[in-house]
Amino acid sequence: MSTSKDLREVFAKAFSLPVEQIPEDLEYQGIVEWDSMSHLVLVQEIEAAYGVAIEMEDILEMGSVTKVRDMLARYGVGSIV
Repeated sequence: MSTSKDLREVFAKAFSLPVEQIPEDLEYQGIVEWDSMSHLVLVQEIEAAYGVAIEMEDILEMGSVTKVRDMLARYGVGSIV
């Protein structure tokens, strides 16, 4: 996966929502579906989709689509817009 839409698709899968309901500016607890339990599901989905192992500090800091995109860039995942 390599585009912003792909990242939103990972969020959508984790939260069992259509991708259209995942805005670019989504933040933690910005929707009912993004709570502490679904945050862990999101971590699992991101790790599976991008082949990374997310460190605990990053798990605690990934509070928005933008922060997740920045984190993936630090992990060497290219072309996340």
